[in-house]
Amino acid sequence: MNVHNIMEDVVQKSVDNFYDQVKASNIKWLTCDCENCRLDTVSYVLNRIPAKYVVSGRGVTHAADTLNDHQLKADIEALILEGMRIVSSTKRPFHKNDRKECSIAQEAIPCYNFSTITGTILDGSTFEPVINATVLLKVNGKEAEMIDKTWINPYITCKSTRGAYNFWVKPMETIKEGTKKTFKMELDVSAEGYSPLKYFFEIPLVSEPQSRTEINSTFTLKLRDLVLFKSDIENEMDN
Repeated sequence: MNVHNIMEDVVQKSVDNFYDQVKASNIKWLTCDCENCRLDTVSYVLNRIPAKYVVSGRGVTHAADTLNDHQLKADIEALILEGMRIVSSTKRPFHKNDRKECSIAQEAIPCYNFSTITGTILDGSTFEPVINATVLLKVNGKEAEMIDKTWINPYITCKSTRGAYNFWVKPMETIKEGTKKTFKMELDVSAEGYSPLKYFFEIPLVSEPQSRTEINSTFTLKLRDLVLFKSDIENEMDN
């Protein structure tokens, strides 16, 4: 079954039109209009409007009322401008990379596919998220390579994601599919004013015929919350 959210097409087209118009007008706040910035804006808008899924041409016909909704159109346009401003002022590190470096190439070779890894860093006294904590992921003792440039390692936690971190390790090639292997994982966590933390865990995998290229929410490893303690508190406990 081929399910498609037609709002993706609507928003993508509108975002491109807005970027072209704003760029042509030499608006000062627009600092970049590369493909990555445009896609960030598309994502910003789609996360804030209702989806409209169809599976056929008939479905598109039934969705005509939605596509002709003037209020929805106005809301989308307002969100696009809002998203463009935010993306222009807070560009992610990879935004200037060629799009090929930010896309996952599927390779038809046996490999171990890792799930996405997520977790949260909390303060040991308040249990509030720790902001600006550095989280480094290692695989078998070495810094883990991410699947593409849009995933970073080490990860710096931020206020907007409430201390959460995410990783997606690049698939590792092997000789044949169906082989089992356990990978030893390590998280090194540090933050100013806190004692550093190391967390160890293992991931057993079975090699697959080819690499995965799309995120699957059912293929995610959620780690337990990791707690950091202020350096002065640990010193008091030691004394």
